[in-house]
Amino acid sequence: MTNPLLADADPNTLPAFDQIKPEHAEAAIDAVIAENRQRLTELLASTTAFNWETLIEPLEDMNDKVGRAWGPVQHLFGVTSTGEWRKAFNAALPKITEYGLELSQDEGLFQAYDQLSKLPAYASFSPARKKVVDDALRDFRLSGIALPAAQKARYKAIALRLSELQSKFEENLMDAAQAFGKLVTDEAELAGMTDEGKAQASEKAKSKNLEGWLLTLDFPSYDAVASYADNRALRQELYAAYTTRASERSPHPPQFDNTPLQTEILALRHEQAQLLGFKNFAEFSLATKMAESADTVDAFLLDLATKARPFALAELDELKAFAQARDGITDLQPWDSAYYSEKLKEKKLGYSEEELRPFFPAKQVIDGMFALVERIYGIKIEPMQGIATWHPDVTVYVLREADGSELGLFYLDPYARQDKRGGAWMDECLGRRRTAHGLQRPVAYLTCNFTPPLPSADGASAPALLTHDEVLTLFHEFGHGLHHLLTRVDEAAVSGIRGVAWDAVELPSQFMENWCYDRATLNGFARHYKTGETIPDALLKKLQASRSFQTGLATLRQIEFSLFDLRIHRDYDPAIGARVLESLAAVRKEVSVFPPPDWNRMPNSFSHIFAGGYAAGYYSYKWAEVLSADAFAAFEESNFAAETGQRFRETVLANGGSREAMDLFIAFRGRKPEVEALLRHNGLAN
Repeated sequence: MTNPLLADADPNTLPAFDQIKPEHAEAAIDAVIAENRQRLTELLASTTAFNWETLIEPLEDMNDKVGRAWGPVQHLFGVTSTGEWRKAFNAALPKITEYGLELSQDEGLFQAYDQLSKLPAYASFSPARKKVVDDALRDFRLSGIALPAAQKARYKAIALRLSELQSKFEENLMDAAQAFGKLVTDEAELAGMTDEGKAQASEKAKSKNLEGWLLTLDFPSYDAVASYADNRALRQELYAAYTTRASERSPHPPQFDNTPLQTEILALRHEQAQLLGFKNFAEFSLATKMAESADTVDAFLLDLATKARPFALAELDELKAFAQARDGITDLQPWDSAYYSEKLKEKKLGYSEEELRPFFPAKQVIDGMFALVERIYGIKIEPMQGIATWHPDVTVYVLREADGSELGLFYLDPYARQDKRGGAWMDECLGRRRTAHGLQRPVAYLTCNFTPPLPSADGASAPALLTHDEVLTLFHEFGHGLHHLLTRVDEAAVSGIRGVAWDAVELPSQFMENWCYDRATLNGFARHYKTGETIPDALLKKLQASRSFQTGLATLRQIEFSLFDLRIHRDYDPAIGARVLESLAAVRKEVSVFPPPDWNRMPNSFSHIFAGGYAAGYYSYKWAEVLSADAFAAFEESNFAAETGQRFRETVLANGGSREAMDLFIAFRGRKPEVEALLRHNGLAN
């Protein structure tokens, strides 16, 4: 049997998604790892005087071979998480993790890099090549290369176990969400919900051969109730199910409880950090980030909290007064906040999210987003036909320079569906690099979970209509995609998003969100799907005003999450163990103005830090938001001159991880970042 994950390919061959099956995964990983181990042995034995061509380039080829086998498996596990794909992923994951650890602890490989860094020729290396070598030496040390044998073995065992636990955390969260379903048979109980929300619930019921409306815990379904249902008891029931997902308090089966996983993850991370000589995991995490120390991050967050708190208190008082005046609610609860916030926004600003939805048909938004980046970066984006994908909803696009030369490709998978991981993310399919066979162009995956189009009465599909929040999400993820696709770096380890400090990686993504409030940009694509009219000026002004609506509360919420993440890793005490809920309660007491009930189990679904790459790094969103707001301010100050877009492309986007993030920001802005633009954009300046 030919394994499509092992097909010999030229640098720009794409995964054969129409051929890849779960049974191909483990066999491909076994074959690639075995071949690479043999090649590495031969490589290290072949010379005692390495240079770039004899060390780095062969290693890049080996890494690319692993990526071509593992990347599609990892991706399909997220977007088609059936039982078969889970089994395949979990069989291969320990092997790929162990192989990575072998490389990171290989003494011979470390010595080869170290030797390369001391050669006279190293002084003439380009900045990108120097950073490849320097980053590799740093990562060797952070992987325990200098540890005694017994401690090195323990480090490896910890890393393998953490990989297993983090994958299980995400699985439990997906299973817990899918295990919940509330069938409503009386439409009166859904009063207040939008037609769109009810139609989606009806379609879900029909898909399971049920009569009525099925409410689930994917975010579009949950938000349809939380923000619009008049039924307070229904809002509370859904809130309780949503905020206790994968916990001992949830209505889901007990095997989905993530609490024991959190406990073990935190203990192992702390032990891992101490093995390497760090006081705690936060210190270990920050070794590869822009921020200097955990205390620096803590101070940054608390300073921002101090600035936001007066606004948050005033916003909460206003919300409570509104709920009491409107409906006699004297005990505003967390399951009321989204509902009354939406009603207050309608009253205060004169519009609602649903009022804007008809102006944002998905295809039109996507085309408008493309038109924007074509204008500011001088590129072209075109659909590609005949490329295999994993689902009919997926489309493929090519980015070209103005002269028609190809820059890269990306897959767009926009809609929520069964067996697809929730949330939105960008990941790489192929990275840019220069090979002996030519230039390998970058390829990205852009994945979202928008409400899918609904069948219309005549059997055709009505267009999928996005909320403005979903438009923000799309632009955000495409910002990550552009960072990956517009790189001009030829060294694989630092091209695109690779090698970028984690607390700077959100800069291009959050930067893109700013355009979703720009009048000229919106007028270019936000048109009513029936009439074709653009958003009326009065409504557009209300949307722009909404940007600062309850930003004090939103800022404190992000700070709460960030401080919780930082402190459970910084302050971990092995003698006491994980005190997840106690730590969260302490943070909330310090910064929150509207804490949720004690039974809320937010940490059990906090996959960013327990299953993703944001451990002791969730603060990166706020940190990078300062960078992105200040970057967008440069466009405002230049009256959106074309030169500013080209400069942003040439400095921040083109250089990827080949230079330090702060140096690239200064190259674009002419100075270090300042917080004033963020405060101004969020209405927190005065």
